[in-house]
Amino acid sequence: MGASPSRISPHLSRYRWLRWLTDLLVFSIALGIFLAGSGTIRTQYDLSTGQGWLAGLAQGAAVVLALWRPTPAWALSLAATAITALTARPALEGAAPSAPDWPWSPPALIAHAVVLLLLALRVRTRGAVAALAVTGLVTFVLQVGVDAQNYSGTGVVAMAVFAVAVLVGIALRGRSEARSRLVEQETITAEERARRTVLEERSRIARELHDVVAHHMSVISIQAQVAPHLVENASDELKENLAGIRQNALDALTELRRVLGVLRSENPDDPYGLAEPGTGSAPQAPQPTLDRLDALIENTRAAGLTVVTDIKGQAPPYPPGVELSAYRIIQEALSNALRHAPGSSVRVEITHFPRGLYLGVINSRPEHPVPPSPGTGHGLLGMRERAAMLGGHLTATPTLQGGFSVSAFLPRDGIADPDDTGPVEPADTITPVFGPDVFETDVIRPMTGEENP
Repeated sequence: MGASPSRISPHLSRYRWLRWLTDLLVFSIALGIFLAGSGTIRTQYDLSTGQGWLAGLAQGAAVVLALWRPTPAWALSLAATAITALTARPALEGAAPSAPDWPWSPPALIAHAVVLLLLALRVRTRGAVAALAVTGLVTFVLQVGVDAQNYSGTGVVAMAVFAVAVLVGIALRGRSEARSRLVEQETITAEERARRTVLEERSRIARELHDVVAHHMSVISIQAQVAPHLVENASDELKENLAGIRQNALDALTELRRVLGVLRSENPDDPYGLAEPGTGSAPQAPQPTLDRLDALIENTRAAGLTVVTDIKGQAPPYPPGVELSAYRIIQEALSNALRHAPGSSVRVEITHFPRGLYLGVINSRPEHPVPPSPGTGHGLLGMRERAAMLGGHLTATPTLQGGFSVSAFLPRDGIADPDDTGPVEPADTITPVFGPDVFETDVIRPMTGEENP
């Protein structure tokens, strides 16, 4: 009748100390029912001592068993009550100074109510209702169907108590199920949000890199078209080969545009104005490179941050994908500093190494406490995706002085070096540039797991 405990049925409590307290309470109730029940049954029903002890033991054992096996416990309690009532039936036919409570004695009524409560906590609603209905049917047969004269009927009171116990158990179980589903739904929502964010960022990266590739394919097509006019007396074979190159470039460009038509979407809002004017939602706008960092930093300063740049080394020609990812990483790090550390001082480090490009964005502690931000670390996911796609790596850690540091290394050609096992420049210490009152010697402490600046 659907009375088996379900997958989400708790063992009364998730807290161990409260579960032990509940078990102790149930054991105490069972002991009281055993002692009181055996005496009541002997005196009221005129049964032998052995029969009284056996009936009390059955009711007490049913209460204890209900902690782990509520359905067999319910059956044991109901069967013990029915057998005891039928055994005591001859004592109800003769004259007696007082009429005994029948068919439910007070100890048996309490025991069965506790069993029904535990049953309703552990099984589905229809199972608990079915158990209540069977209990009512047995009570009706005993009290009405069995001919006896001298007794005080307890069937109506017992069924009212049983109904309340079942309703309370169903309500508590429903509340527990609702909380479990809510936690499960929140977990699924968080996982789905993180997955969707990663997919969106990957689509955005793919869209940007395809724009870069499309640009190069367009250049190849134009150069292949112009090349025959730059050669005197170009042979037909040369013209044919150049025409084939141009046609292949045009075909590849057409395919790339078809892919971009699927991937393109409106760019996310830029609440801090870090994006270039006019580029917020223009899908055909040129992709930013490191040459446009000055405008990005000026916008950040205008938003209220003190930004100092530290550029070292001579910039070699980087692939467009590397420059684009470097720009986006710095842009996201500055956006995080605006959001989570308003009024702070920020240092932007760019170091050109023979093997690649090192980026560092370090902000000091905010000037005043910042309320919790609704962000969930998705910007960090996007930055890590960009670095990993180019064979690089990125770390983001709080500093001991309350600031935050983002450092990344991107290989020069966008291809991972098999001998590269970590950042080019270890971020053990940060050289102060704003004086001891701002950064001091702001040592970075390592973290594990997902960080949210």
